Amino acid sequence: MKIIRIVEHPTFERIRLWWVGLTPRERILIGTLGALLTVAILVFGVVKPLQASRAESMADIRTYETLMARVNAAPALGPQATGPQPRTGTPAEIVTQAAASFGLQVQVEATPTGVRATVADAPYDAVVNWMADIARTSTLAAVRVDIQKRPTPARVFAQIEYRG
Repeated sequence: MKIIRIVEHPTFERIRLWWVGLTPRERILIGTLGALLTVAILVFGVVKPLQASRAESMADIRTYETLMARVNAAPALGPQATGPQPRTGTPAEIVTQAAASFGLQVQVEATPTGVRATVADAPYDAVVNWMADIARTSTLAAVRVDIQKRPTPARVFAQIEYRG
């Protein structure tokens, strides 16, 4: 196996002979050009891309921090921040109070495990909002729901059993 030292390679020998054949003025100009080329490659090939990447990352961080601050502040912005006031009383009173706040006429009867509320004819959205309000503001849980469409559009008959 032949060991070749890199400084003895024929290509480097040609470059050395070419360099020796240059005048001192040409060596200074070519050396300066090489240094400028090296600096340009470092600046535009390494430093600028790193700076652009860093600036983009900083912008992303600012965006995510802003979004996180908005998400954390969101519950305190609206009237829901305090939450709905819990309803008190017997299950029949709770169901009747909630129905009245939605303008519903409800018939409540006691069952062995809770109450059964019947709405003969009411708007569908009011019935659904009434049920959601009871779920939010009390410990009553709907265990059976029967909603039937009435002949009038958007009107329903509803019978809901609550356990509490």
